[in-house]
Amino acid sequence: MKKFGLAIAILFAGCAKDIQNKDAVRQGVMDYLNARQQQTGLNMAAMDVDVSSIQFENGQAVATVSFQPKNGGGGAMQMNYTLERKGGKWEVKGRSSTPGKSHGSEGMPQTPAPAQPQGGAVPPDHPPVKK
Repeated sequence: MKKFGLAIAILFAGCAKDIQNKDAVRQGVMDYLNARQQQTGLNMAAMDVDVSSIQFENGQAVATVSFQPKNGGGGAMQMNYTLERKGGKWEVKGRSSTPGKSHGSEGMPQTPAPAQPQGGAVPPDHPPVKK
């Protein structure tokens, strides 16, 4: 009877879903972004999303993902996501500008704030600012 139990365990282990592939990682990123559509205001159905590279290690994946509007308008951008294996799927832990260095769980990059002059001064050719 022990042999039978061991055979079943091996059979189930062999049937475990292999998710170390582009499609599974892309689905994890899409699930993540679709769940945050209210916050981001992005219509992911209008975007072409491509996983251009992936590194797998110890139940984690670091993926570089490219986004391009389907209508061709606007420019493409790339984001790096850190994902963690949760059962039979990938879940995004965070994103970063450098692969392997996660900085939180924002869905898409924010527009950078304009550079502020040091000391509150404005450039010499700037019109006067009322306080």
